[in-house]
Amino acid sequence: MQHNLDNTAVVFIDLINDFNFPGGDKLLKNTKKILPNIIKLKEYATANNLPVIYVNDHYGLWQADFNKIISKCTNKNSKEIIDQIKPADNDYFLIKPQHSAFFQTPLHSLLTELNRYELILAGIAGDICILFTAKDAYMYQMDLHIPRNCMASEEEDNNDYALYLMQSVMKANIAPVD
Repeated sequence: MQHNLDNTAVVFIDLINDFNFPGGDKLLKNTKKILPNIIKLKEYATANNLPVIYVNDHYGLWQADFNKIISKCTNKNSKEIIDQIKPADNDYFLIKPQHSAFFQTPLHSLLTELNRYELILAGIAGDICILFTAKDAYMYQMDLHIPRNCMASEEEDNNDYALYLMQSVMKANIAPVD
């Protein structure tokens, strides 16, 4: 990854998930495929002292308390994933009401305060929440890296198309995490 690390933050989107919805079984399967790469990205961020920001659906709790959301989302399907990628105490954790991590959240203010305008986006679902987040980040004139092996959607074709849009329209670098 070629970044000016002084200006870079990692944003994980919707990784705390119960997968309890129509199509959740497909998203779970595809999330398990990217899990080793998500873990590598988290290790990279930690090793390089990058801010790690989790932005997650609120699951009706409306409290930005990752322990409460983890408790609500943990089940036999999600436990393996959540146990491996849950936020550390020094990570940032924000909740979102809609698809984009920027929409009605303090994410932009936080990034401004941290002086971060190069983002590494990863998580689920690529064709919805990451795509909408990338669009908003692009509108804020942020540089984007969206590793193609750190993003999953229910359907792989939809994931590939979202990556195509983010690369061609939003100028995102989609090189994989090594």
